[in-house]
Amino acid sequence: MATQAVDAFPPEGSLETPEVLRALARAHRYLGELKGTAKTIPNGNLLVSTLSLQEAQSSSEIENIITTQDALYRHQIQPESADPVSKEVAWYAQGLDRGFHAVRQSGLLTLNTIKDVQAVLVGNDAGFRRTPGTILRNEQTGAVVFELPSPERILDLMGTLEQYMHAEDAAEDPLVRMAVIHHQFETIHPFYDGNGRTGRIANILFLVKEGLLDSPILYLSRYISQTKARYYRQLQHVRDTGEWESWLIYMLEGVAATARHTNELVQRIGELLQSYKHQIRSEYRFYSQDLINNIFRHPYTKVAFLEEDLNVSRATATRYLDRLAEGGILEKHRLGRENYYINHALVRLLFDLPEMVV
Repeated sequence: MATQAVDAFPPEGSLETPEVLRALARAHRYLGELKGTAKTIPNGNLLVSTLSLQEAQSSSEIENIITTQDALYRHQIQPESADPVSKEVAWYAQGLDRGFHAVRQSGLLTLNTIKDVQAVLVGNDAGFRRTPGTILRNEQTGAVVFELPSPERILDLMGTLEQYMHAEDAAEDPLVRMAVIHHQFETIHPFYDGNGRTGRIANILFLVKEGLLDSPILYLSRYISQTKARYYRQLQHVRDTGEWESWLIYMLEGVAATARHTNELVQRIGELLQSYKHQIRSEYRFYSQDLINNIFRHPYTKVAFLEEDLNVSRATATRYLDRLAEGGILEKHRLGRENYYINHALVRLLFDLPEMVV
């Protein structure tokens, strides 16, 4: 049961078996390639803003919170007109951004940061669970999967987890520690809601803290969504047996598969960005790097976004966007009383990328 599982932390003995080490080498290889490719994009914020909504959608799907990329991008254009589900998924991207800036500023992944992230993505600040007797059940059978630790233990358990995150004498590789941290967080299940999504954000924030990535662009949610049954089975296997190897291999395989997939996507984004840059610079007198940044940071952009990013008047921003739409670089659409403009080549790239090989 969970009580025994959370108390067996940190795990004793060596976790890095020969099989884990082989998976670890592969994960580091592809993660290093991704980190290098990301540096070729002139403005790293482009990747964060472009990819974070994809992660928000995939992570929320795991919790049966379903929306579309189109709805999420339109939420950015007109937040007040978005449906409730799109708003909830968009909060995920905002929580990720909040956590990333906190970790980058402090170099730490603290309990306060984790609580802030969770508060943003669920839209309230209820904090840690205070209701005793909470259990998790199998959605299909109704059988009890495990009983969560009692509320009075959560602060101590999370404090121990925080210490493990920052242990300077940790013997395990950071990727192994990330997998262990994720399992312990999910087993503590400290919040009333949003535990899975918060835990998946904590994964990427930990990798940023450890210097394995410069920005939060490795998102495991799509991998977990595609292997959902295996994910929950492996989580429970550790709780039932105390055996970590299969869980660690599962997570390391996820890092490798996700890094390869993201690396391909980042390469394609870079190629498209350079193509647009050359085309706009040669065909339009109003070319600027800020303009390129805008239409890649906002796959759905609007006049107000361009006004702010380029520091131009509304009339000038409208003229630029209309010209790009007339030239086929953007697609012009209407939402209520406002126009918005889609970078259709970028959106098609994001939508049509092949399924991840797992």
